[in-house]
Amino acid sequence: MQHDPRLRAAARAIYDACYPTEEWSELSFAEAEKYATVQYRQAVDGALAARAILAAAGEQLALPVA
Repeated sequence: MQHDPRLRAAARAIYDACYPTEEWSELSFAEAEKYATVQYRQAVDGALAARAILAAAGEQLALPVA
């Protein structure tokens, strides 16, 4: 994850969306990453799955239009 900043950012976005407050997870994303919690691993799995779905072979992802 440390060598792929986009994948880490995707995992963080998923983690923050799924665990938005301390009621859902007492750890921040950085802490969950450090301790490799179940929640962190689930967010990474989600990011990997999303990357596979969004980046079909030979297809370039478009940037969102603001």
